[in-house]
Amino acid sequence: MEARMKNPAYVLPDALKGIQNIFKGINQGGISQELQELVGLRASQINGCSACTLAHVQSLRKAGSSEERIATVAAWREAPFFTEAEQAALELTEHVTRMADRSGKAVSDELWDRVADHYDEKELSAIILTITVTNMFNRLNATIEEPAGQTWG
Repeated sequence: MEARMKNPAYVLPDALKGIQNIFKGINQGGISQELQELVGLRASQINGCSACTLAHVQSLRKAGSSEERIATVAAWREAPFFTEAEQAALELTEHVTRMADRSGKAVSDELWDRVADHYDEKELSAIILTITVTNMFNRLNATIEEPAGQTWG
């Protein structure tokens, strides 16, 4: 399987610079690489992006995440491997990723308060940017049919 084209960020170098700057900002937010990857994995699972799903699984392994945690991200509510803070971030990920499934607010005040109980404004900013950038990558990859296991370029 081969992608339809190179990733648009490589075709348009200024776009790649912008994406790199977003990641720089995310890394200033004070959340762990593991949390970034958990959130990214959950969004990618929801969106059915095989390229991103595999990349996040590989990154979680590099970050030292257990196989139990990686294997149960899709069923995090029933799994005993996630902290309350991680559960809040995963729930936020689902709500932001599935905005069209909701009538009214994408993120309820109740969920926002629960997430804000665990993360300060900088950390929340990093989590929100991670979710939204992952959703962007999922959509890019789906459009160009980027296969799992391939590198951008």
